[in-house]
Amino acid sequence: MRCLYLLLITSCFYSCKDRRDNITRLVNEWEGKEIVFPAHSIFTVQGEDTVLFSFSGADYKIVSYIDSVGCTGCKLHLPRWRRFMYKVDTLMNNSVPFVFYFHPKNIEDLCYITRRDAFTHPVCFDVSDEFNALNHFPSERAFQTFLLDRENKIIAIGNPILNPKVKELYLKILTGNISKTTTTSMTEVTLDKLKLDFGSFMYSEIQERSFVLTNRGETPLIIQDIITSCGCMKVRYDKSPVPPGGKLEITVIYKAEKAEYFNKTITVYCNIVSSPIMLKIEGSAE
Repeated sequence: MRCLYLLLITSCFYSCKDRRDNITRLVNEWEGKEIVFPAHSIFTVQGEDTVLFSFSGADYKIVSYIDSVGCTGCKLHLPRWRRFMYKVDTLMNNSVPFVFYFHPKNIEDLCYITRRDAFTHPVCFDVSDEFNALNHFPSERAFQTFLLDRENKIIAIGNPILNPKVKELYLKILTGNISKTTTTSMTEVTLDKLKLDFGSFMYSEIQERSFVLTNRGETPLIIQDIITSCGCMKVRYDKSPVPPGGKLEITVIYKAEKAEYFNKTITVYCNIVSSPIMLKIEGSAE
């Protein structure tokens, strides 16, 4: 079973050979490793109410660590976590604890984000970064989330919020359907552009621009998920399958939180061999 998990985890990520080889090495290093938890962790709800939160004894647990590098708000994706947690709770009858350790750059900002996103699940604000000091997690956020067994050993690695294939793998392991595989017909796409330049604009103005994908294959194009690198971006698109020869417009809505130059990414997961597609936007909010 370990070899099967390894194969499936590796296949969840990018198709580039060098990238795949690096991921295989990382998965080999971490799969089966025991995660060590601090002896005394304080969990709070939105940074205010301290709560008793126990996750020992559970057959499975999902653990996510967020470091203080870069934009914390861009990394969290709390609304996506809420939806995923609800799905797991429904399937598993609330038997899978979600354990969050956040190493905040700014506690006030983190409290604001949890309140803004109505995230009421207990989290540990690990100011001293003790959790990372005990485990030395990978630096890439896509590999700072783990599915653990009862002994806190890693069964699978990867962030289900950032990758629909990882999400599917976690759900299969949790529900015991790991041997059930589905085959999706592949297609081919072309894009009118891979990068959008928003130019200069007043930061208070909401901006909209679009990418256009054309299905050049012989089977329908299916968008599995589109993930933005920052909460300041949203995307709008028709979720229906795109027939051969058809076009799909992906509209990017950007709302700057302050005046600054920005360079963001949109990751499109779909049924093409080279999935995901990486799109970029840039501009200057003044």
